[in-house]
Amino acid sequence: MAKETAKVVVYSAEWCPWCKRAKEFLKKNGVEFTERNVDKDPKAGAEILAKSGQTGIPVIVIGDEVIVGFDEPRLKQLLKTK
Repeated sequence: MAKETAKVVVYSAEWCPWCKRAKEFLKKNGVEFTERNVDKDPKAGAEILAKSGQTGIPVIVIGDEVIVGFDEPRLKQLLKTK
């Protein structure tokens, strides 16, 4: 089980397979997160550009850390999961 210490936000879209994998990973590890759909919320797209300098998804924000793409080792490190 994850030791969540920071708010987690996932910027994603329904058609994105890597977004689905990232959300499945978080759910499997008991990490609560807020999802921001960039297709349905134009502000979410602007937010990821401001945070990451890129428009690719998924973008996962954990506290002050920004992860572009589904980087499972980095997620495990930040969330302290097994």
